[in-house]
Amino acid sequence: MFSDDSRWVIVCHREPWLGYENDLKLVLPIVVQMSVATDSLVSSSSSDDFAALLDAELDSDSSDGSPDQDCSDDEDNNAEGASASILRIKRRKVLEMDTRVEVQGSNSNGFTEKAIEEATTDSCTHPGFLRDMCICCGKRMDDGAGVAFGYIHKDLRLGSDEVSRLRDADVRTLLRNKKLYLVLDLDHTLLNSTRLEDINSEEDYLKSQTDSFEDISKGSLFRLDKIRMMTKLRPYVRTFLQEASNMFEMYIYTMGERAYAIEMAKLLDPGNVYFNSRVISKADCTRRHQKGLDVVLGKDSAVLILDDTEAVWQRHKDNLILMERYHYFSSSCRQFGFNCKSLSELKGDENEADGALATVLGVLKKIHSNFFNPEHGDDFAARDVRQVLRKIRNEILRGCKIVFSRVFSTESQAENHHLWKMAEQLGATCAVEVDSSVTHVVSEYAGTEKSRWAVQNGNFLVHPKWLEAANYLWSKKPEQQFPVELTKSK
Repeated sequence: MFSDDSRWVIVCHREPWLGYENDLKLVLPIVVQMSVATDSLVSSSSSDDFAALLDAELDSDSSDGSPDQDCSDDEDNNAEGASASILRIKRRKVLEMDTRVEVQGSNSNGFTEKAIEEATTDSCTHPGFLRDMCICCGKRMDDGAGVAFGYIHKDLRLGSDEVSRLRDADVRTLLRNKKLYLVLDLDHTLLNSTRLEDINSEEDYLKSQTDSFEDISKGSLFRLDKIRMMTKLRPYVRTFLQEASNMFEMYIYTMGERAYAIEMAKLLDPGNVYFNSRVISKADCTRRHQKGLDVVLGKDSAVLILDDTEAVWQRHKDNLILMERYHYFSSSCRQFGFNCKSLSELKGDENEADGALATVLGVLKKIHSNFFNPEHGDDFAARDVRQVLRKIRNEILRGCKIVFSRVFSTESQAENHHLWKMAEQLGATCAVEVDSSVTHVVSEYAGTEKSRWAVQNGNFLVHPKWLEAANYLWSKKPEQQFPVELTKSK
């Protein structure tokens, strides 16, 4: 018999954490192995290893053992499988402990299965849950305990302490390999999709030009009859993902449904080398109509985000690189209220060499290089990629002083307008009135008093699109390319 309580706890609770999963087929060691042993993992992430191990352990007991499995699996069968896994864990742990006690000659001390199980439960920190049952001790917890990580494994929730441990371990491994995290939106960022029934007569030619699924890596236009969609990959996306993967561990994060997200991941990553299980969809969001890094196993200070919609990242604007929207299909233009021809209707496309993805890849390389600059020492964990991003963005219009003329309503606070904020983020100084220090007047109309002042004094008079171009292209573009009309547009 063990005479000391701490040793009892080690046998009952801690041994599985140290790697006995091969004998006991426990689920808990997977979580804890990630907490304890991730430092030794060189080329893979916590979420990948956790997903692989968890799927292997649950085997056929869960009806949804893979995140890529059809999202319409029967819920009741999945619940039964998860519950059966937990109950088997508890029974096997009891049997294992009973065997160990007998070997030590401790039967006379009256340890019952119930006592063993209670000791296990009492000492458990409940690092994670399947449904409402702890994956360590099997204790039932209140619904909603922990944070849902359904994209790793359906019905999986992790406790906040365990999430913190996983993040700490994962970011240390990643930084040692000089990598950061990159969260990628799908629609209008990496690709554009439309429903088959929304394809108009001017786009009908596309139906005969779709690429084969036999070699997805060479195609860019796909018809997916299973989900009644047609998808066009953004030019340069394959080169972008290949080069970005050398600098970042990448996640897909979309407000679309999971079934759609998985299909898009297959098109973007047919070899499953970039994303693996890291495909986050609408069902994984913890706040309605909002995306959040709380479901990403990476520290905020090491995460960059590419998305075309700022509003969904209210909590993480400092991590965001805003992308110019990719409108290939006519339905996309209509969705955003644009009364113009789409790229497909014009039978054109973005230029790969200087398109949005090629441009932002250059920005990402600059951020990555600055973050890991050896001149700043080797304590990468103390650095914050948001500060690097802010500094690089702030250099774009540094030295410019801008006055806006009839761009926004006089009833609103000028400093609250998105163009005013954009200019300041790009490093410009904004003012309400003109003076000798003003370099640019931004207006849609050349006939305003301030516009005429700019022309008379030899200052730059530019259209608001000049600011937007600087924001999306990450460089100060020639003012002559953004002239202001002499008469106000009707």
